[in-house]
Amino acid sequence: MDLKTKLIYQAAKLRLNKIARYGDEVEELQVKQLRHVLDRSTGTSFAQFHGLTRATNYREYAERVAVQDYEGVKADIERMIQGERDVLIPGACTWYAKSSGTTSDRSKFIPVPYLHLQDCHYRGGSDTLWIYLRNNPDSRFFSTKGLVLGGSHSPIKLNGQAKAGDLSAILVEHMPILGNLLRVPSKQTLLMSEWTEKMQTIVREVAHARVGSLSGVPSWMLVLLKEVLRYTGAEYITDVWPELEVFFHGGISFSPYRETYQSLIPSERMHYEETYNASEGFFAIQDDPNESGMLLMLDYGIFYEFIPMEELTEDLSLARTLPLWEVELGKDYALVITTLGGLYRYLIGDTVRFTSLAPYRITVSGRTKHFINAFGEELMVANTDEAITRASRRTGALVSDYTVAPHFFLEEGKGCHDWLIEFERAPEDVSAFAQVLDNELRQLNSDYDAKRYEDMTLKPLELTLAPKGLFHRWLEQQGKLGGQHKVPRLSGNRRYLDELLSLLPSTTHPSQE
Repeated sequence: MDLKTKLIYQAAKLRLNKIARYGDEVEELQVKQLRHVLDRSTGTSFAQFHGLTRATNYREYAERVAVQDYEGVKADIERMIQGERDVLIPGACTWYAKSSGTTSDRSKFIPVPYLHLQDCHYRGGSDTLWIYLRNNPDSRFFSTKGLVLGGSHSPIKLNGQAKAGDLSAILVEHMPILGNLLRVPSKQTLLMSEWTEKMQTIVREVAHARVGSLSGVPSWMLVLLKEVLRYTGAEYITDVWPELEVFFHGGISFSPYRETYQSLIPSERMHYEETYNASEGFFAIQDDPNESGMLLMLDYGIFYEFIPMEELTEDLSLARTLPLWEVELGKDYALVITTLGGLYRYLIGDTVRFTSLAPYRITVSGRTKHFINAFGEELMVANTDEAITRASRRTGALVSDYTVAPHFFLEEGKGCHDWLIEFERAPEDVSAFAQVLDNELRQLNSDYDAKRYEDMTLKPLELTLAPKGLFHRWLEQQGKLGGQHKVPRLSGNRRYLDELLSLLPSTTHPSQE
């Protein structure tokens, strides 16, 4: 480490020691988080209605408060936005993270009180850095600038003092002084609303900066990096930023993008560090580069529960939840959180899978509403991301974006999966790629394989080649360019796929030609 990085890193030693105890103090830490949240909630109308106090134990809490999604908490949040105090949190809440997720047409407004911002989101960011420095003692992190790419602010005055914007922009708005000094582009640029103008301005500001780190969503950061190359005329990003050493990424799976990034940044000292954060909270950090899972952070004012996916039903009041210390390896769970941000037994919409129990590490396996089970195949995003990665590696292709939906042949009682893929580098033989992709899915998912056996239920997948920029154009039409917005990978209906296909001059299925 250079001297500046080494001096700042000294302050992290105590924090890293606490994180090291995660594996030994799981139940103790989690019970403490629940007690902390319930203690803070004393005096709120929510706590009074449900008879919650600091002394309420987990089993009592689970009996008194039903699992709920956004629709279940929406009325209370609207009361808060209207200026009512002591609803879900003590006092009032000024800022709300505007989140549309992947599919929702209507925005969700997630409360982001200051305490939750500090104890969860900012702590997650600093812990990510401390863990990275612990693992990379040759880092010169604080001698360079960090390029941050978030969503557009587009602040909305909801009512009275209440404001809403992308979480990434709220974080920029409240960034500590040190963070502002180390970051590019400027705050004013990051908070620009118009995406195209914002991108051009960012490129001009960062092209000649001493950038050592990147932070953002892989898909949108890739757009920025290509614009930087176009602006500078450089062949590789390392020609522009020779000191670049790490990309902190999250929001979507990095697997389909890894090879593209490695081709743009051909540097052995480049690191890719995954995080799991959302509008609702910061949950996990990749703590070991040799592990696929991310370390679940246990002391961020969040109490975790998990619903086995096979038991998840429309009626959330019937859901059986498990505390962290009762989960099993290799099973898919719907994630339920209780936070200092005023969410109580809230179904976040993500599914996770544990890769380690000592300490607890997870991978994000998909979305509770983003899987395909039209024919009993139970296909998850984790399956399709990995299959895409393997097929690309075998065929020399690079994938930019994709989406999948079922295709029903009602007269035959069969169906298939329709894939729409936008390639960064297309394979020489698209039909061969489709076949390899299908075979990889069969290897990764036994249910899919069973339904594909002799085409009894599922026929081979059909692949449509998307022209470059198609998914970008679709997101633009939806008003979802930039930041946290993402393309829905899997859907049980054809809405998103058909909207995308309608932008094509004609629809063909190269895999069937």
